[in-house]
Amino acid sequence: MTETHHPASTHHAAATHARRPGFRTLGGSARQLPANSRHVGAVPDDHFIETSIYVRRRDETALVASLDQAGSDPAARRVKLGAGRATLYANDLRELSDYASLHGLTVIQVDPARRLIRVGGNAAAIDAAFGTAMGMYDAGSGQFRGHVGDIQLPDHLHGLVESVLGLDSRAIAHTRIVRPHKAQPAGLEPNKIGPLYQFPTGVDGTGVTIALIELGGGFTAADNTAAFGAMGLAVPSITAVSVDGGTNMTGTDADGEVALDIQVSGGLAPGARIAVYFTPNTDAGFSDAISQAVHDTTNTPSVISISWGGPENSWTSTSVTTMNGVLQDAATLGISVYVASGDSFATDGVDDGKAHVDFPASSPFAIGCGGTHITVSGTKISHEVVWNDGAAGGGGTGGGISDLFDIPAFQSGVTLPPSVNAGRKGRGVPDVAGDAAPGSGYIVVVGGQKEVVGGTSGVAPLWAGLTALINQKASVPVGFLPDYLYPQVEAGQALTVEITTGDNKPEGSALGYAAGPTWNACTGLGRPNGQALFTALTARTASGGPTAS
Repeated sequence: MTETHHPASTHHAAATHARRPGFRTLGGSARQLPANSRHVGAVPDDHFIETSIYVRRRDETALVASLDQAGSDPAARRVKLGAGRATLYANDLRELSDYASLHGLTVIQVDPARRLIRVGGNAAAIDAAFGTAMGMYDAGSGQFRGHVGDIQLPDHLHGLVESVLGLDSRAIAHTRIVRPHKAQPAGLEPNKIGPLYQFPTGVDGTGVTIALIELGGGFTAADNTAAFGAMGLAVPSITAVSVDGGTNMTGTDADGEVALDIQVSGGLAPGARIAVYFTPNTDAGFSDAISQAVHDTTNTPSVISISWGGPENSWTSTSVTTMNGVLQDAATLGISVYVASGDSFATDGVDDGKAHVDFPASSPFAIGCGGTHITVSGTKISHEVVWNDGAAGGGGTGGGISDLFDIPAFQSGVTLPPSVNAGRKGRGVPDVAGDAAPGSGYIVVVGGQKEVVGGTSGVAPLWAGLTALINQKASVPVGFLPDYLYPQVEAGQALTVEITTGDNKPEGSALGYAAGPTWNACTGLGRPNGQALFTALTARTASGGPTAS
């Protein structure tokens, strides 16, 4: 769906937030309140607030280097990293646990591998522990919990804490699924896109787990049976994983997102196991779900698909730091993380007269996925362009230049355009692309009904499915693909097909970027050449563990 985001404002009607003696502010921890928000009262006394505290990352150079002793297998690397962090962060987590208990907070979870401690309590205890002024607000679309000003911590803890997440209950992200705004097109069953992109045959993802991150919605066995039956496939192994109390619960618009993710990834890699991580739509829930998938020693996914996100300027700097750290963990462990780049053109739905990119797709540790529109003739794609339905009143692929991140090492060899805002040079989004237009969209089953949907939400699970096929046979998991893909494409290897026609400018606007050769800010390096990627990546030999740039 397409969302419009208005610039945040610091205007509010809440009580003043004073600096407490002996406390220091955790800079960048305040999420700005909407301009039209009003303070409507205190948080009820019986309201149990859960928060996720991430410990500041210590020097892990030696620990990360030691992971190579575990080889390239993400499962083995998980175990070694977890053991090392249990020692490295033991004192930090103990201090935070003691502090929480001293202030009447319940310690819910301590996970050294994730640098995470989760605590909870009522608003009075939260305010006392974190120097906040918790309150209930209303911005016209329902009440939410928030606080005024930055979080505060006592001097002795200030250097230990990276972020305190979850105090603000507003949604942090939106789905990247788009439904046709006019008549339903014919669409494609998800497994039909594989042959069009030359996906390898003779493999089905057996032995690989794909993780899907869901900030809402749910699935039913009946929908999965119908969808995979229509594709002539058995229903794959699908496991719902609860994070921070999130559950597989149908009945919302997000059900379409969950269906698309399961049916695309499972349709392309039907032998893979699918683990669906359900979590609350908050900054804590989002980071916690990815972190749990990255460090999950039970389901052990080697590839993660994320079809949720929000404009970079809608995130606090501490939440960005933590999310980026979680994604860095994935890259270090050799786990591929594909993230939809957004469906609202180069502005990402923000109406402030500037271009914006979507986060976490813009993270230098994520693999951003842009969108195309395909025309199929017989069994082949006859034409593929940038997805832009703006003239018809629809959506279009996100992409552009990050306002937060500099140019990463893996993009140093390609020509990136300056930002259309003020010429800034930064991380280019996306990295890769695939079919996303509703007009050439995916047939999914939701609530017992077939419908055609699109959006960059379909591209992340598409690449995740391809990665599962490769990981089934590869001696070295795909891992952080950009480190390998960019140099190969720059050297002339035809591992992707570049998209050179179209742009991601909203209708009637000059804000955006045009397609072009090699890399562009609409479709990155292009759509997959599946067999070529399979051949190249399964031929790699282990020369040490995967690393992130």
